Amino acid sequence: MRRKHPIEALIEQGEHQQLDFKFEVSDSKKIARTLSAFANTDGGRLLIGVKDNGAISGIRSDEEYYMIEAASCMYTRPEVPFTTTRWDIQGKTVLEVYIAPSEQRPHLAPDKDDTYKAYIRVADENILANEILTHAWKKRRDTRGTLLRVSKPVEILFAWLDTHPYISFRQFCRVTHLRYSTARDILIDLLAVDAIQYTLIDKRIMYTKAIDPQDKQYPAGDAPRR
Repeated sequence: MRRKHPIEALIEQGEHQQLDFKFEVSDSKKIARTLSAFANTDGGRLLIGVKDNGAISGIRSDEEYYMIEAASCMYTRPEVPFTTTRWDIQGKTVLEVYIAPSEQRPHLAPDKDDTYKAYIRVADENILANEILTHAWKKRRDTRGTLLRVSKPVEILFAWLDTHPYISFRQFCRVTHLRYSTARDILIDLLAVDAIQYTLIDKRIMYTKAIDPQDKQYPAGDAPRR
């Protein structure tokens, strides 16, 4: 039996949260959003020279690598590191680009109006991270740490999460009767100290209690993330 090529094995998975196919790279700013999303979420791989349907088209030159390099160096802040592997298959060359999950989140990339924003990966799409996530990531990197006060709203939040798998920001405001800014700051602090995590339900950011990584009983939709 012929041994399956590593690229064939990846293609068989289809596009998903940690795998994206690209026929070519023609827009460094657009690909920067994918680099940002992978780095801000769970990492992932780009296969350059593979069509959306999984057909191998191959890359035509080293231009694809230089476009990825430009995306990283010029259009991600802070710069998203990556590694590449060139694979020869079916007489063609596929460029595999690996992006590791980052501890330097949030990584920003330009939107269509050239405004730098953070992205996260949801299934096979890149979506905008909200300000709660971006501020929590920044706070986690702050060497001064975060002082968390267990207030009545925090108690209400965890009582809710004892009986519900997750809560939206709007629900949190409603059950605690808090103003937008106060509710936002509480969730930012809780995320920063890993007291809660975010999860993605129907492409919407929700919040859930921090779950031990060994516990696989996640709410329907997706595994919680830091």
